[in-house]
Parts: sequence; structure tokens; C-alpha cells
Amino acid sequence: MNSEEMEEVKRHFGVVAEGLRGDLQQVAEGHQVILTQVQEFQEDVKEEFKEVKALMKFSFAELDHRIQSLETDVGVLKSRLDRLETHQR
Repeated sequence: MNSEEMEEVKRHFGVVAEGLRGDLQQVAEGHQVILTQVQEFQEDVKEEFKEVKALMKFSFAELDHRIQSLETDVGVLKSRLDRLETHQR
């Protein structure tokens, strides 16, 4: 292989290497875009999860209040029933 052919091979590899650098740059930029999108998605999901937890906490508190109220009412009704049954004997 003469020096002219060697220079042609070097030039060819230089072009190929430059193309690979460009491809790698595109991959890196695409990776960064995807990473940003994933981070934004995580933040959105995190915020929505906080909202769901708050709503569930509120709902459970409301249900607990309603159950306590019903238990109190049942206790009052049992007391009245016991008094009625005692007076009927």
C-alpha cells in the first residue's frame, strides 16, 4: 500500500469517525430528552399520588366520623330498647 492509498484510508476513517461522533451526539441528545421526560413524568405522578393520598385520608376520616355517629346512634337505640323491655316486664 503506497502513501497515497494510506492517506485515502485515513481520510475515509476520518469521515467515518466524524459520522460516528455525530450519531453519538444525536443519541446523547435523545437520551437527555428522554431523561427529562421521565423526570417530568415522575414529578407529575408524585404530585398526583400526593393528591390521591390526601383525598383518601379525607375520605377515611369522613367515613370514620360517620361510623362513630352510627355506633353512637345504635348505642342510644339499644339503651332505649333495654328500657322499653324492662318496663314491659
